[in-house]
Amino acid sequence: MWEGSSSAASGSVMSRIGKQPVTVPDGVKISLHENKVSVTGPKGHLTFDSHPDMTVKEENGSLLVERPSDSASLRALHGTTRAVLANMVHGVTEGFTKELEIIGVGFNARLEGKRLKLALGFSHDIYFDPPEGIDIKVGKGSVSISGIDKQLVGQVAAKIRSFRPPEPYKGKGVRYAGEYVRIKKGKTVGE
Repeated sequence: MWEGSSSAASGSVMSRIGKQPVTVPDGVKISLHENKVSVTGPKGHLTFDSHPDMTVKEENGSLLVERPSDSASLRALHGTTRAVLANMVHGVTEGFTKELEIIGVGFNARLEGKRLKLALGFSHDIYFDPPEGIDIKVGKGSVSISGIDKQLVGQVAAKIRSFRPPEPYKGKGVRYAGEYVRIKKGKTVGE
């Protein structure tokens, strides 16, 4: 049996992530109104509607999240709420970036104004209009997606990757920077 089992049975389980305070750096303004949390910083403004059971408080330059009971669903919600608030604070101060690599002969990406034009080996080009708050930069064989909303940055990166996911024989397609693609061995003559 593991060591933490006795405290779990006694009902004093606390979300390890949820109980950590979120440090609010200088230049970031927090506004709390009922369940709505607004975070404003040098890069922009984000809002979040927290669950009615979660209590968000600002104390000594930190955000604290509290829950009314130790039920499993509230413990999970506790950690999630704290993580979302931490991502909001990080987003308005530093922002988030995801890098994509484009691999394949003739595969490339270009910006036409704000619209992303992708040539991915199909008979037609793919055009993608980024949502509000997303900035796209194109390099040689790479696409960089940045913004203040972590979820939106990840969603846009996943959408662009879905146009041509890496195939398993040559690895051609769009992949996350540093993503490992397992390459299958092709069939050989005479087997």
